[in-house]
Order: sequence, then C-alpha cells, then structure tokens
Amino acid sequence: QVQVVESGGGLVQDGGSLRLSCAASISIFRINTMNWYRQAPGKQRELVATITNGGSTNYANSVKGRFTISRDNAKNSVYLQMNTLKPEDTAVYYCNADVRADYRYTGNYWGQGTQVTVSS
Repeated sequence: QVQVVESGGGLVQDGGSLRLSCAASISIFRINTMNWYRQAPGKQRELVATITNGGSTNYANSVKGRFTISRDNAKNSVYLQMNTLKPEDTAVYYCNADVRADYRYTGNYWGQGTQVTVSS
C-alpha cells in the first residue's frame, strides 16, 4: 500500500495564493504520475495537474498560467502552487498517485483531500 497525504488547504481571498503539499510513503521515482484532482460541491472530480516521474507536467485549461505543479524527490513530495485564485477554484483537492508495473506497489492511490475555499 502507498499512502499519500495532502496538506496546505485553507481559506483565501479572491486573487490570493495557496500551496498544497502531497507526501508519498514511497519514493516518487516508483510513481509513474502524481496528480492533483479537485471536486467542487455537486460537480464531478476533475483532473487539475499532472507530473510524471520524468518531470513532464500537464494542466487543465482552467488553471493554466495560474497553477504550477512541482516535485521534491528528496522529500517524496509533490506541490501545487496556486496563484490568482478565483471563487470557482473552491473545492476539495485530492492528491493521487498512479503506480504501474511495480512488483510491489502497482495501483492507484488517493489522499484524504484538503479543502480550498476562495472567498469573493
């Protein structure tokens, strides 16, 4: 089993910034992709940002230019820097680790989620 634990959510004003952190219980080199998803009330969970173990990144159109995903290999952690936040960014943000072709840890793992609220 792989544990992923998020932190860093909170309440921020329109236009503000927050940084989310996600710590994995195994080396992130063994994780093919680490992803940030979010789910707003009454909406489906959506993919926000992805980073591969090679360092490639991808973003949802709605956050491009405002959010940045990054990783710290030494800390087995991934971060989501969120700038110029908008009320529509309000959601529970989830960290996800996708492990493939690993003899021990293959699977898809979710954190418990962290609430981000952007007030107008």
